[in-house]
Amino acid sequence: MRFMTWNIKTGGVDRGQRFRLPAIAEVITAEKPDILTLQELRDFTRNDGRRMTELAGAVGMTPFLARSGLGMPVAVLVRDPLRITHTASVTWRLHHAAAVAVVSTGSGPVTVISAHLNPFAPYRRMREARWLAARYVRGDRVVVAGDLNGLDPVADHTAALASQPALFRKRHLHRDGTVDTRAVAAFGMTDLWTTAGDGDGRTVPTTQGGGREFGGMRLDYVLATPAIATTAHDMRVLRGGPTEHASDHYPVRLDLDI
Repeated sequence: MRFMTWNIKTGGVDRGQRFRLPAIAEVITAEKPDILTLQELRDFTRNDGRRMTELAGAVGMTPFLARSGLGMPVAVLVRDPLRITHTASVTWRLHHAAAVAVVSTGSGPVTVISAHLNPFAPYRRMREARWLAARYVRGDRVVVAGDLNGLDPVADHTAALASQPALFRKRHLHRDGTVDTRAVAAFGMTDLWTTAGDGDGRTVPTTQGGGREFGGMRLDYVLATPAIATTAHDMRVLRGGPTEHASDHYPVRLDLDI
């Protein structure tokens, strides 16, 4: 089973500039994920969800879209023969949103959470992660994927933070100046990059899609409970071609033997 997550930046449209959705659809179609989580779906709820319907149709998937109080919805999409049997939306508890979908698979249900955490405040980001984990990470088959906007608690982030302007560096620091990695750790799940990742794990910024405020770092994750984590392999960040301009984040792809 192929799994993919991607923050597509402002709904794949730069106001007054580029319409990036065709490039986004091209990447998704080429990878053909069975489960896809998307973040930052600005305007996807307008006109009865027309943009979500069009993108899902273009890539041959069925979507569940969760609204956002601040205008950046998120989604979980599945491909036949998979089915979404139960859903929940987190609209006001998060700075952006989370979509929770129970996906029926041949080996049993898997709970998939597409999450987009607070980009500005490390403490609020950690609180969001703790709340999501307490409320929805239940059972032995759960995946949390998306733009968690935090740094992982294992890697050395010195170079990545040094490349950021001071204004943006504060998004990842405690008040005493040390690196704040509490949000990712708060889920208490396996970071699949540490067990299945291959190559350069940085997910931002792309070469032509903006995101210069990020520095070179990994903000996009796939976390899983042990029963799912043991099946993960061939995880990588997709680079080159349309991924370089389709968003300011690179998509992340992996395979799960479930």
